[in-house]
Amino acid sequence: MHISEFDYELPSELIAREPVRPRDASRMMIVDRQSNTFSDSKFANLPDLLQCGDVLVINDTRVIKARLYGTLRRRDGTVRAVEVLFANPTATATWEVLCKPGRRIRPGDQVSFGDGAVTATFGEGRDHGLRLLHFETSESIPELLERYGHVPLPPYMQRPDSATDAAEYQTVFASHPGAVAAPTAGLHFTAGVLERLSQRGIEIVHITLHVGIGTFLPVRVDDPRTHQLKPEMFEISEPAANRLRTARTEGRRIIAVGTTSTRTLEYVMHRHGSFIADSGYADLYILPAFKFTAIDGLLTNFHLPRSTLLMLVCAFASQDLIFKAYSHAIEQRYRFYSYGDCMLIL
Repeated sequence: MHISEFDYELPSELIAREPVRPRDASRMMIVDRQSNTFSDSKFANLPDLLQCGDVLVINDTRVIKARLYGTLRRRDGTVRAVEVLFANPTATATWEVLCKPGRRIRPGDQVSFGDGAVTATFGEGRDHGLRLLHFETSESIPELLERYGHVPLPPYMQRPDSATDAAEYQTVFASHPGAVAAPTAGLHFTAGVLERLSQRGIEIVHITLHVGIGTFLPVRVDDPRTHQLKPEMFEISEPAANRLRTARTEGRRIIAVGTTSTRTLEYVMHRHGSFIADSGYADLYILPAFKFTAIDGLLTNFHLPRSTLLMLVCAFASQDLIFKAYSHAIEQRYRFYSYGDCMLIL
């Protein structure tokens, strides 16, 4: 296996830098694994394309304002602007962060936010370019992020976040803060679509996986199997696990909304052999040849070349079918990535 096998060329104008409005107006490609075919549709048609009794599993994580712009003061006296992405808490007042630029930051260097209102000190470096950042404040870090932070839009959008992103880069069912990126397949849903799904007898189950940098870190090795996937915090409640077990026993389809829901469900199933209530850090890395035991369908957006997300989708359907579908999407001018269109694989 070589990383180049998961590469493709995408015209830059097909990268969605703004969301479709309304959310459910996006396009949706339907991919049939059994017939090895695909067809064009619209997301608004989703309730009519599913069966009564199907279970949709959604990720109800909420994106935090994880990107801050501050002033770096190095121990050698130099000062410069710095961008800090808050990736993961390790203690009450200590977080793992990514910095841009960050190569010359050393332990003991300081950064201030909010025109000097808040100061923190850098600690040791970690894997994946992360480093520790220690605060000395009585205020919680989530409160500081909410006050001074920005919506962490992906870099490929090539624009600063706007006031509308605070709502639009968030699913309508987001309820548990902790993600540094949106579970993008969920961005298409509206209250109206959820109501129509309920009326059609389609069950909706909530789980949580706080999307972290592990989801979007680039694969920098030639052999994807040697890539290290950073674990992400998840939770499946007892009621959710009970409903999933019942659906499985009754032979009803379980359809994951997004790669994050997929990895959470498959992690728990592979760990325990059943859907049970569980929480912790999921580190399941899904590549082609993976044996899926938890899900029967997947709703997902179109993903970056050479990404772990694209590899997961290629594992669920055949790699050949997915790349043919992607070629068709490019020809038909689908919109790609976080604010883009979606694909329903059944």
